Parts: sequence; C-alpha cells; structure tokens
Amino acid sequence: MSAPSASADASVISAAGNPRRPLVVGNWKMHKNVADSVAFARALRDARIEDHLAEVVIAPVFLALHATHSVLYDGAIALAAQDVHWETDGAYTGEVSAAQLHHVGCSYCIVGHSERRHLFGERDEDVRKKVAALLGHGITPILCVGETMTERDRGQTLPVVLNEVREALRGLDAAFIERLVVAYEPLWAIGTGRTATPGDAQHVHAAIRAQLLELGGNAGAQTVRILYGGSVKPENAAALLAEPDIDGALVGGASLEVKSFVAIVESAR
Repeated sequence: MSAPSASADASVISAAGNPRRPLVVGNWKMHKNVADSVAFARALRDARIEDHLAEVVIAPVFLALHATHSVLYDGAIALAAQDVHWETDGAYTGEVSAAQLHHVGCSYCIVGHSERRHLFGERDEDVRKKVAALLGHGITPILCVGETMTERDRGQTLPVVLNEVREALRGLDAAFIERLVVAYEPLWAIGTGRTATPGDAQHVHAAIRAQLLELGGNAGAQTVRILYGGSVKPENAAALLAEPDIDGALVGGASLEVKSFVAIVESAR
C-alpha cells in the first residue's frame, strides 16, 4: 500500500484553530543520577513552569523516577519513562512494566525512540505491544517515528515514517489512538546539531496527521499531539512550534539544563 501524502483534510483541521495544548518533553536519556534528577525537578518547579502555555514532561532514568515524582507533587510537571516492557510481570531480567511505571507516578512513556530501534534492535512489533501495554495501564505513549539520513536522501521520509505509525497503531481502536502522542524525530537530526527546517518538519507532521485521520478518524487527528524531536534548542524552538501541525517538542540535550529547557517551554505560544 502506498503511503499517503499530507492531505487537505489535515490542513483544514489546523487552519480551523488548533485545539491541542503544546507539549514539551525533556528526554534525559542516560544522564543525571537520582540526586541530580531531584535537584533539576525542584529547580524546574521553582521556575513556575505552570505559568506558561505548554504542558511539561520530564523523562529521567528509571532509577530516578520515584524520587523525582516525589517533588512533582503539585502536578505542574508530569513524569515520563524512557521505555517499557509489554508484559505486566515475569522473568524479564532488567525490564520494567507499565504497571510498575504507573505505580511510581508516570503518566507518559517514550516508546520506539530511534536509539531503541537502531541501537537495540527494537522492531515495529515490539513498539506496537508497548503502545498497547501502556494504554492498558492508563499511561500515554509518546510514539517516536523517524527516518535515517540514507532514507531521507532516497526520498523515503514519508513512506518510512508513515509505515512506522501504521505498524505501531495496527489493530488499535480509534478511541485508543486519540490518547496517543506522536513524536517525529528524524534520526539524522538527533544529537548532530542538524535540524529539519520548520517547513520540512511541518510537511512530515501534516502527513502524520493525515495518517491519523485515516486510522483514528477526525477526533484522533484533531486530538493527537505531534511533537518534533531532533536538536531542538532555544534558538530554533519558536520557529518550529509556530507551525500548525507541530504541537510541541521532544527535547534531548537542551533539556539537561534548566535555563535552556525553560526557554524552549516559553517558545510554545
């Protein structure tokens, strides 16, 4: 089946007025110990992040989730995990379940991140099972999709990205699709300092929204927030977030410092 292009329907949804609250997620990856994570969360809370328009989420390492949640008691900042296993429990050494993440206060979880796919061999089938497990425990999946530089150079961006969306959501009811967050993170822009232009990113985001329209109906296309991830920093965040189908950012390196992360949050208007 050929991949759909950005349809007029998705553009109409945005032009009619974006009903989606911006979302900015800090993915700390394998940075910060427990004490550092707690100190950052306190500093972010003291910065009165709730005064800004965007919803804010931070994703510490597994070891710091419980302690970090303990200082986010006012609900202004939400907590995410960086990965999950699809089984509820069992003999899966080193893994963490959605039920366990829910117990320590996670309301979001990143799945399908390019580093999981390309460094650890995660397959579309694995991502799909993780999405289903999270939804079953009331946790919002942040589904990551994106192409490599080789795929981009071959003109395969939309076929690759939209196939990853379809495979992750295959078999899900529209009501579940409405509860997702999708993050477009071109692999060639992660940690490289290179960033898709706002126009290029918007083109892919609009195509993803058109795919969501096909899979989840109009409600899903209107409700699902689509984030951009890939060397997002204070200098480029405002231009990216001004695009009609870019509903926020999945931030890596720039989320490790309070000042730069808050500046990105402030860019969401």
